[in-house]
Amino acid sequence: MTSDSFTIRSIEALCYRYPLATPVVTSFGRMLNRPAVFIRAVDEDGVEGWGEAWSNFPAPGAEHRARLVNEVLAPGLVGRRFDGPAQAFESLTRGTEVLALQCGEPGPFAQAIAGIDLALWDLSARRRRLPLWRLLGGRGSTIKVYASGINPGGATQTAEAALERGHRALKLKVGFGADIDLANLAALRQIVGAGMLAADANQGWSVEQALQMLERLGGFDLRWLEEPIRADRPREEWQRLRASADMPIAAGENISSAQGFRQVLTEDVLGVIQPDIAKWGGLTVCAELARDILGARKTFCPHYLGGGIGLLASAHLLAGIGGDGWLEVDANDNPLRDLFCGSLVDVREGMVQLSDDPGLGTVPDLSAIERYRSI
Repeated sequence: MTSDSFTIRSIEALCYRYPLATPVVTSFGRMLNRPAVFIRAVDEDGVEGWGEAWSNFPAPGAEHRARLVNEVLAPGLVGRRFDGPAQAFESLTRGTEVLALQCGEPGPFAQAIAGIDLALWDLSARRRRLPLWRLLGGRGSTIKVYASGINPGGATQTAEAALERGHRALKLKVGFGADIDLANLAALRQIVGAGMLAADANQGWSVEQALQMLERLGGFDLRWLEEPIRADRPREEWQRLRASADMPIAAGENISSAQGFRQVLTEDVLGVIQPDIAKWGGLTVCAELARDILGARKTFCPHYLGGGIGLLASAHLLAGIGGDGWLEVDANDNPLRDLFCGSLVDVREGMVQLSDDPGLGTVPDLSAIERYRSI
């Protein structure tokens, strides 16, 4: 049972939606509810593993990704033996490349595959009777976290509540007009004191708007400015921003190719790089990528906004790889996160400690959220 090889008995995606009293707001849209696509893999020895696929947008996207797993990807894996998660990831990726192009959906396929990959890494760590962070090479189980998802409305109250829960680092959503952005940044800097403060524009500015805002952001001692312009803008625009910025520029959640990450690793543009393991690459790609980020003397901060299983996997990756980065923890209400992220709900002085139990360190009890299930 401690072999790295396993034969897949079953893979199933389950989709949930939690209705929000207060929408999550970004510069490009609003989330009226919180979705989650959880994936359960079981091998022929009865060992199970859990993963999660990114599914925030568009609104019906979660159910679509769950169906991709259940109806397209899982049938090609059941009954097959693999030497490890990486072999299954490569098989899925190669086997669906043309199909993803044909239907114009490389993103949803990559996200569904990433979720399966996370489940198989959890399964593999459980087979080895190791916590996932240790299987990934980690030496310690304590990591730094920051509270993200702080909306422009009610930012002060959200930030104060985050500090009461143990946070010491904050990230504000900006891109809602200079007056609102600057007032919120001033309030959050006062609340967090000397603690870490970052800002995320969610691709909301043109390069001219971003350059104008950079002139006004210097007084807030920002740890980074995230995605000030669209992820697909020419590299020259990103280089112009870097030349004018007093703080590091951050991005990565919308880079979805090895070539794209290789490019930013060779440039002096991004100081903070944020791959999302549930959105592209899973642990199979992103664990090595995280090592390359540290090797390039940049800060690795896993991006994450979803349910608790993907968040917990992101935490294990950060602990497993090391470095001085922070884990992103959404500050908004979401039982699909809090009920399944294990010890991550216990933030103390801006830190969390992962379990020494095998795999992710927890087995989700989905009966608690059955009323939110959509598939």
